[in-house]
Amino acid sequence: MPFARPVLASVVVLAAAALVPGDPAADARKAAHRPQMCYRDNGVIKLGIDLNLGGAITHLSRSGTGDNVVNNWDWGRQIQMSHYAGPSPFKVPGKEPAKAWAAFPWNPVQAGDHFGHASRVLAAGNAAELVVTCRPTQWAHDDVPAECTFETRVTLDGPTARVRCKLVNGRADETQYAALAQELPAVYVNGPYHRLTAYTGDAPFTGGAPTRVAKKPGESPGFPWARFHATERWAAQVNDADWGLGVYQPAAVEFLGGFAGEPGAGGTKDGPTGYIAPVRAEILDHDIVYEYEYTLILGPLADIRRRATALHGKPTPPSFTFAADRRGWTLEGATDAGWPLRNEWDIRPKKGGAHLVGPVGFWRAEAAPVLTIGAAFTTPSKQGRVFWATHAEPNFAAARSLPFPIVGDGAFHTTVVRLADAPTYRGGILRLRIDPGDAGGAGERVRVSSIALGEK
Repeated sequence: MPFARPVLASVVVLAAAALVPGDPAADARKAAHRPQMCYRDNGVIKLGIDLNLGGAITHLSRSGTGDNVVNNWDWGRQIQMSHYAGPSPFKVPGKEPAKAWAAFPWNPVQAGDHFGHASRVLAAGNAAELVVTCRPTQWAHDDVPAECTFETRVTLDGPTARVRCKLVNGRADETQYAALAQELPAVYVNGPYHRLTAYTGDAPFTGGAPTRVAKKPGESPGFPWARFHATERWAAQVNDADWGLGVYQPAAVEFLGGFAGEPGAGGTKDGPTGYIAPVRAEILDHDIVYEYEYTLILGPLADIRRRATALHGKPTPPSFTFAADRRGWTLEGATDAGWPLRNEWDIRPKKGGAHLVGPVGFWRAEAAPVLTIGAAFTTPSKQGRVFWATHAEPNFAAARSLPFPIVGDGAFHTTVVRLADAPTYRGGILRLRIDPGDAGGAGERVRVSSIALGEK
């Protein structure tokens, strides 16, 4: 569960609330909790949600066994939705946040809050699929329902569970806050599943050996989790026999994960826990409808990887058309016209210029030598610049950039940038940044219809 620590501009990464002691009142509420379970069982796996806990996934096991892999030590565990937006700190009139989370942002959580209050289910069904809608609570505050709803839809297929999620925002605060990282979703497992594993190399889907993920020496002291790039878009927590739970997230390559407590033992109500969260930075507008999906895979590590690979299909370079949303792109030094987009991303740079920052992904440079930008610029700037972060060098730098010409007449133009002409555009690429000039004066505007990588 959450803990804010900035590691990239305008991005929050998360940790485990379970590492922060509760209080006696919270412990009493948790002890008094009585689950109201709703299950689906396809004869291979059994999945259960708790209707007295916001509909969060609190049970996942092989059919016919009681071996639940999901950790339920507090209401910040489970497998559940959890979202983040400004301001930081998030304040509620007449309420004080938990001291441990005094600087925390807006953070509705599906299961409940730090104080042991459960989120309230508004509707549920279990016909063709398992469906639940809840009013989540603000994690850091004492019994504060959030101004949004969460919906999850679950279908089972063999040892997999496909989960579709929807955040519907209705905040009174209409401020456009900077992007923060979202857990897509948060996944907590029990003590035996302590071996965090993923493929993290620069040749995904070619059969290379997976990696046992651990924090690097000196990485984020005091922060419990490793941050890593799962270039096949899955990660798993497995036991000593390489059996456990995997998460495939088609929209994310950046993951957080690790283990807290004594590894190797412990059940669903015990403290030791493994954690996985695919994360992606997003701007969550006050009125946004934000949707994503993921797949849970229960079984041997080799089967988890095989199934995730089949779900992903043949890798292709990313292409973005801004018809209705930002497609995972975020802004620094600018604002935009808000959600929903209307066939273009309408951006207002601030003084000094803007950065358009792409989502973390993965592609091979040789598979995408050309960048094509469809945009209309209203600016006196004559030149923009595109940056790229690589698997080996995951930060942006001038050495990994190229200029491109700008026609600032306010009309749409197609700009082609031959990235392959740069000697530093090689190997595995993680993301792009586009700087549309540096003037940022009054009346400047950038309208982007598409950004695409490919061979031409």
